[in-house]
Amino acid sequence: DDMAPMPESLDICKFFDENERFGPTNVIKPATGRTDFKTWQKGLQTTLRMLTRPRYMQTALPEFMQQDGKDAFVKNHQLPPYEKKEWKEGDMTMDAKWALYTDALETKTGDHLPDLNAALKELEPMIYSKEFCSEGGFSYDDIDLWSRLRSISLVKGAEFPKGVKDYMDYHEKAGDVPLYWNMQI
Repeated sequence: DDMAPMPESLDICKFFDENERFGPTNVIKPATGRTDFKTWQKGLQTTLRMLTRPRYMQTALPEFMQQDGKDAFVKNHQLPPYEKKEWKEGDMTMDAKWALYTDALETKTGDHLPDLNAALKELEPMIYSKEFCSEGGFSYDDIDLWSRLRSISLVKGAEFPKGVKDYMDYHEKAGDVPLYWNMQI
């Protein structure tokens, strides 16, 4: 059944890209496997979790309009230094998890914002063009990178170099999916 739930966003992208009911197929090229992007993402993992996850809970995003949606997110998305298994299966209460989310938003931004801004500067020369981040055309590299940058657009004080901002703006318009500039926290 091609209408079964899909657990991952990339599965959803693949479904639409491969199904001619939704238009031209195979528009998105495969991921290139660029190690520089993987290294960049891995180096920012803690920073992005601390800066974006607590902010999601404070926004008016449709998936978080109900408390149940927010609780499900907090229950399933750990904050550092916790690992996923410890966060999800340990004995930490939801109140304790929410307290860590609140603390991250209220007191940890200053600790992580300089690292984020330095990483955004490092990213700029890695982006091939405003239309696609890897040579060869629009690919799953772009789906992955743009979604991360979209999340970062929630972070007040994030400094986007011109090349990164041009890339973000291009894909915001091309995909008709807004960035979060007006919801920055």
